[in-house]
Amino acid sequence: MELNSLTAISPIDGRYRGQVQHLSDYFSEYALIRYRVLVEVEYFQFLSRHRIFKMPDTVRVQLQKMLENFKQEDAAWIKKTEKVTNHDVKAVEYFLKARLEEMSADTKSIQEWIHFGLTSQDINNTAIPLLWKHAVEFEYLPGLLNLKRQLEVLAREWQDVPMLARTHGQAASPTRLGKELMVFVERLENQVELFIQVPFSAKFGGATGNFNAHYVAFPKKDWIRLANEFVEGALGLHRQQYTTQIEHYDNLAAHFHAMQRINTILIDFCRDVWTYVSMDYFSQKTKKGEIGSSAMPHKVNPIDFENAEGNLGVANALFDHFAGKLPISRLQRDLTDSTVLRNIGVPFAHTILALRSIEKGLDKLVLNRAKLEKDLESNWAVVAEAIQTILRRENYPQPYEALKELTRGKGGIDKEAIHNFVDKLKISAALKKELKKITPHNYTGITLS
Repeated sequence: MELNSLTAISPIDGRYRGQVQHLSDYFSEYALIRYRVLVEVEYFQFLSRHRIFKMPDTVRVQLQKMLENFKQEDAAWIKKTEKVTNHDVKAVEYFLKARLEEMSADTKSIQEWIHFGLTSQDINNTAIPLLWKHAVEFEYLPGLLNLKRQLEVLAREWQDVPMLARTHGQAASPTRLGKELMVFVERLENQVELFIQVPFSAKFGGATGNFNAHYVAFPKKDWIRLANEFVEGALGLHRQQYTTQIEHYDNLAAHFHAMQRINTILIDFCRDVWTYVSMDYFSQKTKKGEIGSSAMPHKVNPIDFENAEGNLGVANALFDHFAGKLPISRLQRDLTDSTVLRNIGVPFAHTILALRSIEKGLDKLVLNRAKLEKDLESNWAVVAEAIQTILRRENYPQPYEALKELTRGKGGIDKEAIHNFVDKLKISAALKKELKKITPHNYTGITLS
């Protein structure tokens, strides 16, 4: 069966392909091969720049062009070679040697400097952190920050809209809708700050991390300094100084955990908005031709927030597994990290889908001020906190208990009931006037700065 959006096993490459296909630039097999080629070429040129060998300028220029014009046909050549070698990185090495031969007959003498002193993980554990870094910087963080900004704009627009709060699902001291959105803005800001403190780490040090091959060939070279310069200067990654054959993955796990926390915050947000929709605090814009239910014509479901919640949950399950598995490897190396690393684009894609669903859902929301006001007017009992607090200020005896007797577990507490209670208090007329000014609509605390 031909692979397409209808036959793909994963919805990432099927149903949702149109929304996330650009992520193939980072997480596809083609992308991994391209990044491996990039690291091999950068290292090859780095050795030349440090006079380990001499590379003709014409070859340097052609190598750069080859990188810029790397195509799927090139990746297919490497995959075909891999079927013979049964080793993916060695196939990349053979590809580059073949390209060098095509560039010039004079390159035979420099071909063996390709992959000099390296093991395959020196390539994988730089290529994967590099593609991960680019995906995070070009896709994830911009998408997340755009969503945060969208929430900020709505928070400012609705900063003065009073709303009944609910703690334990019960009516509680009123709040403002804008402030409730700012809760999530602040949470996201805090987690982004933590996220960006984690380096994009790489391993580069030979078969078991000691530069054995490098040192035995050139014992007078400072290979640690050179490796640091290459990884940090040429690739823009942070080189781990003491490693086995593979990267520790501790910082990658920290990234996964950070994204998991951010996704959890977004799940919390989706559930809150979903609940507000169910309470009629929001209605949703409709689109001509769309159907909410196959049986109930009136339905307009909050599907964008439900879709986001589902995608965030899938992403978190995978992020949790990756973060728990990758830092564990038997002795100097086992191969269990390889198949896991090939899947890091899956939770990433589910997360991007979720961000877009939330943005789409937010664009559909229509504030129902009348419903918010009705709920406030129906819950005058919430001003009991305000009244008992002011009475405490005035040293009135047992004000909490008096308000508790009036309101706790009792219905029918309206404006008249509250004002009748105030009228019976043995306090000054001025204080009664102050208490009667308090309503569920204005008892909302401090306005957003």
